[in-house]
Amino acid sequence: MLENKRIGFIGGGAMCEAMIGGLLNKGLLKPDQITVNDVAKARLALLQQQYAVQTTDSVTKVAGESEILFLTVKPQVMATVLSNIGKVVPKKTIVVSIAAGIKIATMEKYLLGVPVIRVMPNTPVAVGEGMSAVARGTHADEKTAQLISEMFAAVGRSVVVEESMMDAVTGLSGSGPAFFFLMLDALSDAGVRVGFSRQNALLLSAQTMLGAAKMVLETGEHPGKLKDMVTSPGGTAITGVHMLETHSIRASLIEAVVAATARSRDMGKDQ
Repeated sequence: MLENKRIGFIGGGAMCEAMIGGLLNKGLLKPDQITVNDVAKARLALLQQQYAVQTTDSVTKVAGESEILFLTVKPQVMATVLSNIGKVVPKKTIVVSIAAGIKIATMEKYLLGVPVIRVMPNTPVAVGEGMSAVARGTHADEKTAQLISEMFAAVGRSVVVEESMMDAVTGLSGSGPAFFFLMLDALSDAGVRVGFSRQNALLLSAQTMLGAAKMVLETGEHPGKLKDMVTSPGGTAITGVHMLETHSIRASLIEAVVAATARSRDMGKDQ
């Protein structure tokens, strides 16, 4: 699939490193296939030392020589990057952007005729458990989108969606880790309240959340059915569920995702 392909990264930050680590660990790439560009020489030295990848301080070099080019830079510098590479990117190169809010149409203005893929990953890619949504541009076919989706599956799971759904992706899986961290913080506080040490309360809470999520993913069962399996008549779990429902836990979570999605749309209009 990726044998002998030249892979480039513009931007050597955390997302770049997560992708490199995942792709190498899964055996999808070899270090000598990867070239990274970044403005920080210290960052390039670290990546070269840790992963044995190639590095360059020339953005046009990596753009001109890569068959798959990842733009792992901040949204605010994307216009500068695109203006610098637009004329040197080969027409067959697949360009993949993870910059939030930067639409495919904006990138295609600089990358004429080039297959562009937009991806929205979330922060758990750093530990190999990310969720990434992939949308293809005008010149990218389904096969190309599937290839990029499989690459992001190296650091978690991925799904191909229409670009019109990217704000919703941002509201749900992009913002979702913050919601779960908030829940974990509250659950660990609850553990301390009922007598556990902070360390044990956090361990009990985090592992329980991880296990519950894994059950949904691996069994394919609806979470409502799995919830019913835990809540025996007159038991502790149903008592706790009743308390959560009394405080509108469902409505609060739904409204949080809707609000985050709306904010993503507003931010996109500013780009």
